[in-house]
Amino acid sequence: MTKQIQVAEELNQIVQIGEFGVNELMTMKETIGKDLSIPQFNLFMYQCNRMGLDPALKHAFPILYGGKLDSRVSYEGLLSLAKKSQGYQGVFNQVVCDNEIDSFEAETDDEGVFVKISHKVRFPRGKVVAAYSVAKREGYKPVIILMDVAEVSKMLKGQNQKFWKMDDGSPDPDMFKKHVGFRSIKAQYDIASVVEENMESLNTPDNYEPTEPTRRDITAEVTETPKQEESKKAPETIPTDEEVVRESINAAFKQLGISGKEAKGAYMAENCKVKGDKPTLAELKGLLKIMEMAIEDKNDGLGELE
Repeated sequence: MTKQIQVAEELNQIVQIGEFGVNELMTMKETIGKDLSIPQFNLFMYQCNRMGLDPALKHAFPILYGGKLDSRVSYEGLLSLAKKSQGYQGVFNQVVCDNEIDSFEAETDDEGVFVKISHKVRFPRGKVVAAYSVAKREGYKPVIILMDVAEVSKMLKGQNQKFWKMDDGSPDPDMFKKHVGFRSIKAQYDIASVVEENMESLNTPDNYEPTEPTRRDITAEVTETPKQEESKKAPETIPTDEEVVRESINAAFKQLGISGKEAKGAYMAENCKVKGDKPTLAELKGLLKIMEMAIEDKNDGLGELE
């Protein structure tokens, strides 16, 4: 019962923000934000609501780095913002396969900017060799982005290649199309800087809360906290840098769906090159960075703005 009381007290600190109902927020806290503290979750949801993004629709996702909150906007999130922009006329993404090369043409103007795409789909299509995206907007020239598969070779050969490849080793068409679409949206619509500015404000103290929050007292629905529980609380301690990093690594394992001592050990052996008997703080930080890159790829890996 004590644990149930503690959970209720924590959830009672969730701020009701915008159109998100209490039940929705509680569900998102226990799923998308399961590794966040309540203040971190409140801040993440506040920023999403401010920008009109819905985490439940995979518009944005949180990442913890060294105990600090970072937030990324996915392709779906950026596309939702583009659709709200004045003059939106659509974003069209497609891949080119090796059996379609001779029927594909891309015309450029005198400055080398792509102005026209001609592409005929043929079956069987073969493996993906390129992708392109066309972002149209009323009053503006279409933005056409063309990418050769070599431009994503880092993703196809890196630690997170499983998120980018099909079973036969070829690039995943959906990931490739989202990647090129992300670039065309940024080039056509004036939203990239807005996203970057809003997400930078997440680097604030963990005790930040929006003003005048609306709360729902759910503690009483469980039971009242016995007074003796207060006296049993352990004194607060300040975690070391290594403890913070290890906690973040454990949270990253959960986000990657890696569980069990053997699976975690195998992942660390592959991605954390330890020189001594045990990993140093620097080596652990390097491992955490690799894991965060894997989490980004798992969540479409497209939210980082240049």
